[in-house]
Amino acid sequence: MLATAESCTGGLVAAACTEIAGSSQWFERGFVSYSNAAKTELLGVPAALIEAHGAVSEPVARAMAEGALAHARAQASVAVTGIAGPTGGSADKPVGTVWFAWCVAGQTRSERVRFAGDRAAVRQATLRHALARLAGWLQAPA
Repeated sequence: MLATAESCTGGLVAAACTEIAGSSQWFERGFVSYSNAAKTELLGVPAALIEAHGAVSEPVARAMAEGALAHARAQASVAVTGIAGPTGGSADKPVGTVWFAWCVAGQTRSERVRFAGDRAAVRQATLRHALARLAGWLQAPA
């Protein structure tokens, strides 16, 4: 079973999963944790972690993925947190920066990607990347 924890995509990953007929057999739930408070309240991400690293960071993405599993009846999760734009970027975290985390088979993996394009393009690229990496890890031999 899969759980999602999304910020910048606002539920696009969960929606893409549930577009597939039969997804109730493998999709458990999705968390849209757009605000910092939601990340803390819904997923258990420590507020101090967000304060120290920012919402768009590796530690927060990993905590979101792990929190999704802790608050769901799932064995795998994917989390995304990023800056879709057009505003909100900085020199350290420009628009298009997205942190991903996946928990599969007891292992948490994370990755930062910077996507080009407008808000819609960044969100769609985030969706595709999140699911492509998840599929690859689920299909990889143990």
